[in-house]
Amino acid sequence: MNNLTKMDSVFVDKDVLAEKAVDEKYESGAFEAGGYKWKLVLYPNGNKSKNVQDHISLYLAVADTSSVTLGWEVYAVFRLFLLDQNQDNYLVVQDAMGKERRFNGLKLEWGFDQFIPLKAFNDASNGYLVEDTCIFGAEVFVKERNIVKGECLSMEKYAYSSKYVWKVENFSKLGEGRQESQVFSAGNHKWYQRFKFFF
Repeated sequence: MNNLTKMDSVFVDKDVLAEKAVDEKYESGAFEAGGYKWKLVLYPNGNKSKNVQDHISLYLAVADTSSVTLGWEVYAVFRLFLLDQNQDNYLVVQDAMGKERRFNGLKLEWGFDQFIPLKAFNDASNGYLVEDTCIFGAEVFVKERNIVKGECLSMEKYAYSSKYVWKVENFSKLGEGRQESQVFSAGNHKWYQRFKFFF
């Protein structure tokens, strides 16, 4: 698809570090871009599951998957922002060369483990945290939507063992050609045996 959708979303959270520092993460409200709902996911003290320290972690995530079809995937290019409130400029962070990312049911979020060092964020001269207020944002370009057909393979925990004996009566009187056994069950499936012989 060539049509690109651009969406700017900004959320303001007062006391984000003071009140949310005890929380592992904080999620913004949902916004729409390219027919999908998105949100920002913020780890004020770093994403501990990825062993991040001394940095803020920030990610773009699909906010609502209940309305998408099974096997969905969407390609998007995005940039994440942090406002310098002193200069009214944004710190912009994006993948090198604007690399597109594939969001799907197995990968709902992409972003930056080390979005900004906490030391720089807390430095009042940078203007990122002013009067306990910070402003983050996102710009999302939805490039392509696909529905992927696939199957889920699940392995049986227990293997089934079955035995079937095919007793062939009057073997010497059978004519030339193919012979098939009766259908039998094994491991929740139906089977039969077949042989072909020539005289």
